[in-house]
Amino acid sequence: MKKFRPLLLLILTVGVLASSSPAYCQAHCSLLQANNAAEISHTSSSSYWFGIMELPFLFIAVFFAFLTAYALRGGRFGKGMMFMAWGFLVMAIGHLHMQIEHYYGINIFKTLLGSFSGSIAWFCALVVTWGLSGLGFWSIYKASKDA
Repeated sequence: MKKFRPLLLLILTVGVLASSSPAYCQAHCSLLQANNAAEISHTSSSSYWFGIMELPFLFIAVFFAFLTAYALRGGRFGKGMMFMAWGFLVMAIGHLHMQIEHYYGINIFKTLLGSFSGSIAWFCALVVTWGLSGLGFWSIYKASKDA
């Protein structure tokens, strides 16, 4: 087992905090005073490109997850990889939904199903994503322990 490196965790934490602070500094407000409109209006150029880049890489990852599951042709590892691939696919659809809502202001779930049912559908999609991914990791873990 690798040694825990608190310095690496500190560097990552500072990096995440530093990368999010320009939005609040440019909006001339503190973290507690920030609202979505102030943040989006000042950081839209970088977030636009990150959002655009996210989707192709996510769909490539889903493609290779299914490709790997197919290459393993069932079995204990293949079963776990298939669960993970389906979980990643649901996650990719959720990310596509979030990008559409972010850029166009259309919440597909709430538009099609109504406000309450759309929120329930979104929550169910999250649970399915986490459940399938967790079940896949658990299956692979059990398979590797038995091997």
